[in-house]
Amino acid sequence: MLASLGLNKLTEEVYLAMLSHPGNGVTETARLLHRTEQDVRDALDELHELALVRPSAQDRLHVVTPELGMEVLLARQQAELAAQQQRVEASRAAAAQLIAQFADVRPAASQSHVEHLDGIEQIREKLAVLTRRVRHEVMTFAPNGAHTPESLESAKPLDAELLGRGVGMRTLYLDSVRNSPHTVAYAEWLAERGGSVRTVPSLPVRMVIVDRETAVIPVRAEDARQAAVVLTGHGTLTALCALFESMWAAAAELGAAQKRNDSGLTPQEHEVLTLLYRGMTDDAIAKRLGVSPRTARRVANDMMERLGARSRFQAGALAVQHGWLSAEAA
Repeated sequence: MLASLGLNKLTEEVYLAMLSHPGNGVTETARLLHRTEQDVRDALDELHELALVRPSAQDRLHVVTPELGMEVLLARQQAELAAQQQRVEASRAAAAQLIAQFADVRPAASQSHVEHLDGIEQIREKLAVLTRRVRHEVMTFAPNGAHTPESLESAKPLDAELLGRGVGMRTLYLDSVRNSPHTVAYAEWLAERGGSVRTVPSLPVRMVIVDRETAVIPVRAEDARQAAVVLTGHGTLTALCALFESMWAAAAELGAAQKRNDSGLTPQEHEVLTLLYRGMTDDAIAKRLGVSPRTARRVANDMMERLGARSRFQAGALAVQHGWLSAEAA
C-alpha cells in the first residue's frame, strides 16, 4: 500500500503494527508479525531515517501519526522530484552545449550535421537564408507567449511570400496567447492564407524546422538569443519532427474554445498542476506558460484551493490521488 511512498513490505508492516499497538517494543512487534527481532530493528532504522519514528521517553520509539507521516513522505518525494527535474534541465543544457562544442572541435567532414550560431545576428541571418530556400514546409515552436504587434506586422511580408509560394506553415504557440488580441488576429490572418496555428500549455524549447531537413534550436532555452545550433542529421530530424507532430496532434486550434478534461481542468490548469508536482517555482512556471509570475501564482493558488491543499507539494500529491494527474505522466 505504501510502496509508492518509498516503504518496502517489511517496513510498512512494522509501521502499521506500531500504529496499531503503540505500546509494543521490538520483541512484541517481532512476535506479532512473525518476524525476527533483527528484521524489526532494520525496519525501525529505515523508519527513523524516513522520520516516521522518533525517540521518546523511557528509551522507546514514538511512531508518527499517519497524517503527519504521509506529509513527511510526500515532502521527501517532492524534494526528490524537484531534484530530478533539476537534473533533467541540467542534462538538457549539457546536451545542447555538447552539440555546440562538437560543431567547433570535430573535423570539417563531421560538421555537416551540426552548425553553431553565435549571437542573435547570426541566428537571424541563418533563419533568413533557410526561409528563402524553403520548398515545402516550416514547423515552429514559439514558446515565448504573446508577441508585440510590431513584431507580428514585420513578420507578415515574409509569411505572405512563403504562403504565396505554397509553403505550408504550422506554428505552435502557448495557450497564453489566447489573451492577446493582436496575436489572435495574426493567427486568423495566417489561416486565411493557408497557414495554421495551434496552442499548447507549454513548449520544451524554441524550434524551427524547415522542410524536415534542417532544425534551428537555441543552445540555452532560457536565452534563445545568445547561441543556437543548426541540426541536419537524419536521425535527429526524424526525432524532432516526431516531437512536433505529437505535440501538434494534442494541440488546440487557436480559434477554438478550450475544452476542459474529465476533471474539469483547462489544459493550462493541468499543466500548472504538473509543474507544481515537479517542484517548479512560480517564476519557472510563468516562463514555461508564457505568463507573468503573478498569473502563474494565481492559477497555482486556485488549484491548491480547489484541492484543499495546504502546500504546493501536497497539491501535486492530491492531484495524483484524485486522478487529476497521472504520476507517471507527471
